[in-house]
Amino acid sequence: MAGSAELALDTEGDSLHHYPERLALVQLASASGDVWLLDPLAVDDLSPLARVFAEPGITTVLHAGDNDLTHLKRRYGFRFVSLFDTAVAARFLGAPALGLDVLLDRYLGARLPPSRQKDDWSVRPLTAAQLDYAAADVVHLLPLKSRLVDELKRSGRLAWVDEECATLAAQPVAERVEDPHAFARLKGARELPPRGLAVARELYALRERLARAHDRPPFKILSEETLVRLAGAAPGDREALAQVSGCTPKVIARWGDAILEAVARALVRPADELPRIEPRPRPRIAAAAERRIERLKQWRGPAAPRFGLEPGLLLPNRLITAIALAGPRDLSELARVDSVRRWRVETFGDEIVAALGPA
Repeated sequence: MAGSAELALDTEGDSLHHYPERLALVQLASASGDVWLLDPLAVDDLSPLARVFAEPGITTVLHAGDNDLTHLKRRYGFRFVSLFDTAVAARFLGAPALGLDVLLDRYLGARLPPSRQKDDWSVRPLTAAQLDYAAADVVHLLPLKSRLVDELKRSGRLAWVDEECATLAAQPVAERVEDPHAFARLKGARELPPRGLAVARELYALRERLARAHDRPPFKILSEETLVRLAGAAPGDREALAQVSGCTPKVIARWGDAILEAVARALVRPADELPRIEPRPRPRIAAAAERRIERLKQWRGPAAPRFGLEPGLLLPNRLITAIALAGPRDLSELARVDSVRRWRVETFGDEIVAALGPA
């Protein structure tokens, strides 16, 4: 692989079946059409790949590769020097759908095998259907990249994609840290009273322990919706537990006693130990910046179809806010706003500065 100019990459995880998730397969393909399937569950040391991904002369090609890169950067410390993401490229070409199957059919007339995304990729041996699916995910990526590059050159947007992919390659991945307040971000948790929040906290911790002990994803122990409903109902016995939507006979048989014990612990917590969710203060934005935000949104509306880009790609809301707060008066000041990117400044920077209006 070290002698290749390009290398296709994909990965498969087992997050639908195990907890914590493991990387279960790494797929690689070269321009010659050769495909390699690497088994990270059998091979502990993948470090020889590090020099391939870090070689400036080798471009690693992925499709919607954010998760793949997160796995490989976090687990193995891999560094990627040159990337090309076919989903990013298709987005800059205004593709209405970004699925790999759709793009392969459109640009190459190729069809993928039936999806195996819900399979448990940690089970060995892999079936013939899984092997075909895994290989197909990478064997077409390099020809697809070639077609997309031709289109990007014709539209003058290849440099745009190169810049976005360089940012993706350089993006650091933070280590996962346990968040003691994760329970408070469950949908509906903010509506719970403090005692209900205490129940939610106990149940969230219980779900995490059970998931790890039984090697099952947390959502297969209790869904988030069921967890919040339990926190609101605070059932005291199995009869009351059975009245909570989502607490099926199977759930009660498996986890019922543990759930009731967690609820009981929360109900006897002293009042000064009950969690409370502090209201999230809205950042104060000066009136002048608010006006600039509105002007940028008014510009983006008609500009997006004119450039053939989604509004969120042309100028995402987070960038609109950052630009409005900075209030740049010329292109050099606009270029200094974090994450604006050179392609935006060069292509429609003058329009952005003009849309901001007077200071």
